[in-house]
Amino acid sequence: MYDKHFAGSCGFSFTRETYSMSSSSSAGTETLSLIPGLPNDLAALILTLIPFSHHTRLKCTSKSWYSFLSSSTLLPLRRVTLPTPSLSHLVCIFPQDPSLGQPYLFDPLHAAWSPLPPMPCSPHRYGLSNFASVSLGSRIFVLGGSYFDNRSFPIDRPRASASVYALDLSTFTWSRRSPMPTPRGSFACAADPSTSSILVAGGGSRHNLFGSGGSRISAVERYDVVRDEWIEEEKLPRYRAGCVGFMFGEDEFWVMGGYGDCRTISGVLPVDEYYKDRAVLRLKNGKWREFGDMWEEGERWKLGRVVAVDGLNGARPDFFMLDGDEIFRFDVSMNRWWKESTLPRRSPPDCSCGFVALGEELYVMFVLPPSLDPGKKSRVKQKPPLFIQVYSHRKRKWRFLVTKSPFKHPLDFRTAVMCAVRL
Repeated sequence: MYDKHFAGSCGFSFTRETYSMSSSSSAGTETLSLIPGLPNDLAALILTLIPFSHHTRLKCTSKSWYSFLSSSTLLPLRRVTLPTPSLSHLVCIFPQDPSLGQPYLFDPLHAAWSPLPPMPCSPHRYGLSNFASVSLGSRIFVLGGSYFDNRSFPIDRPRASASVYALDLSTFTWSRRSPMPTPRGSFACAADPSTSSILVAGGGSRHNLFGSGGSRISAVERYDVVRDEWIEEEKLPRYRAGCVGFMFGEDEFWVMGGYGDCRTISGVLPVDEYYKDRAVLRLKNGKWREFGDMWEEGERWKLGRVVAVDGLNGARPDFFMLDGDEIFRFDVSMNRWWKESTLPRRSPPDCSCGFVALGEELYVMFVLPPSLDPGKKSRVKQKPPLFIQVYSHRKRKWRFLVTKSPFKHPLDFRTAVMCAVRL
């Protein structure tokens, strides 16, 4: 049932012998027990079953618990001992520039929030937006984006970033990784666990403060996480920014939507030309293949928020899109989006929605507006709660969840960046 060879290599022995944890002190060596009365190998297995969202609060229980729950081998051990459905399915939310606003991990199963340390900041760069965030193993990567630099002129012109940072969730520490060869923001990004790599495609320099303008690129690159090096791939068939990317199996990298050309209305107002097609990179031969429009003229003017849901028993993923208050499923054979369901509770007017896939469920979240009932006014200004609608596409059923937001300001999902994490 458990991989004893792996456990032994991590420093844990699931045998009759007691695993002891030692702490050096001036008085000598002190043997620490995880759970009094139990062998430490059994106690370690019990603590491994605790959901990750509770680890931060439990570290202060004792020295031995702090040492064990902070170990770099704990998360790999969870992946070996626990089946995939029993792992913690979390969502990491970056409300704004990761170096200024504190990100959080949210566990919807236990309605628990875990604060994460801010990303290292620069005294010259500020206002990072349109960056990408993906998880791979026990690390969360933050790549690229668009930012302002107080050393550049003009000072209000955004620049694309090539920086890559990784947050190790075992030690809660950030590290700087090799930068991308091509700076970019608003790009397609996907993690490939089979090769421990990250693929990036397209992008540009547009910032959230500007509704138009910025550059577009077609460069495609692959990041080898183990070697910490970048490899150039064949470029996209055309310039594409504001697109999304996904892995389809182990051999295909999909890039959907985005914009390329720009036209002007009355020769003054710039408007983006959004793409309705998708491009697929075959990783075996390194060649791109373009597919036609994914919807008919007049259905929508651009691609909505798209997420991928893992298939059963290693099957290829299913793709879902949130467009307004409706959810659509992508039919690969027809290259079309078909309506799947409608949100039971429509989002308030002018309210942004977050959309993420955790496990086999879809999560649609938005901030509830403050109560308009004068009798419910309070002297203490309370943070507006986060309303979450959860959809199971296999059961075709909805359920609901309301949680208190830990952020100082209401979340704006138009600018916030989210990624799914499995630990």
